[in-house]
Amino acid sequence: MFRGNRRLLCGALRGVLSRGVPLCVVLSCGVLLSAAPAVSAEDVSRDDGPRFDLGGAVRFNYGWLDYGPTSGLQPELLRIDAKGDAGPAFFSLQYRWYDGFDAVHHAWAGWKLGDGSDGVDADIRVGIQQVPFGLLPYASNSFWFGSGYYLGIEDDYDPGIVWQRADDTHQWHAGVFAGDEYGTGSRFDRYSFDVATTGDLPYRERGRAVVRYQNSRTWNGAVLALGASTFAGRIENRASGDRHGHAGVAVHGQWSRGPATVQLQWARYRYANPESRIALSAFLFPFEIASQADVPTFNVAWDAQRTGWFDSIACYNNASATLPVGRDPGLRNSIQNVTGCSFGKGPMLAYVDWIAGRNMWFVGGPGVGIDAPGGDRWRSRLNVNIGFYF
Repeated sequence: MFRGNRRLLCGALRGVLSRGVPLCVVLSCGVLLSAAPAVSAEDVSRDDGPRFDLGGAVRFNYGWLDYGPTSGLQPELLRIDAKGDAGPAFFSLQYRWYDGFDAVHHAWAGWKLGDGSDGVDADIRVGIQQVPFGLLPYASNSFWFGSGYYLGIEDDYDPGIVWQRADDTHQWHAGVFAGDEYGTGSRFDRYSFDVATTGDLPYRERGRAVVRYQNSRTWNGAVLALGASTFAGRIENRASGDRHGHAGVAVHGQWSRGPATVQLQWARYRYANPESRIALSAFLFPFEIASQADVPTFNVAWDAQRTGWFDSIACYNNASATLPVGRDPGLRNSIQNVTGCSFGKGPMLAYVDWIAGRNMWFVGGPGVGIDAPGGDRWRSRLNVNIGFYF
């Protein structure tokens, strides 16, 4: 009974957004929805039958900028999640509403390959899903992510087929992706950063194959995970129809001992278009990046777990850079550093981050890895994001 009511509520939320109702009004409805009890597997079935869970999140954001006007606390996101399973079949989807646009995050279905009784977890997934490249699930700890996110090589979601297999030591991913999640580079209202079709750089993604491997083992009282990832694909010039190579490789490692975690990654991506730049887009805006660059990442984090009033506190420093390959005078290094902490209490998770960047888009810069007016000085931002997850 209640599961059906939730479905009606979610449909109503989407409907009012499409009619132009302000996001703050919709978010208040989301808070009411989050107050309702979650549908648990026990509610749906008393045995091992099909399970279905519906959830979501409401988030608010505050930003103090030294390069522009301060943005007061305001609604940032409404999110709806659904997942479930029936025997070996399972699925997951998430849709997001931001201020000014809405976008799919992921939507995929999977099939388990085996029952896991031999210590091996394996499955195959089809749909819009995370591209398995580099450190997973993220090469960062902060709300702001690292440089790789803005280059489309971290937390990127595209339509494809992925096989994965993992045991206590080995983890494999292999997948084929058709392009970006909407099949067009001219749509800028998206969550993932993908190749954009612009007047000067009219390209779009046309597919790629990805392989990732990671080896995990105990070493000197810690867990050490070392791995490598690679992909190869194509981009298409929408004006001429010409296609060019798109490739990337990364070596990555994560060391964890008690509350401490250290992440290291060196990635290189390559767009083989004749220009030294290419355009990407997300969150309504296109911008330019270097066509070829190295992307080093160094993250440290300390997870204090339960501390006083909070259920969890984690503090971190995430440092990353974009180093263009070649001697083109129109390119320049970009640097980003995020220092902050996350605080968890019940359904609330808050991030307090100090973001500093030089020549870095989304921190006041004109792009990533390019030389343009306004990108030669450091800019910083204090960002507070408060989310309620249900």
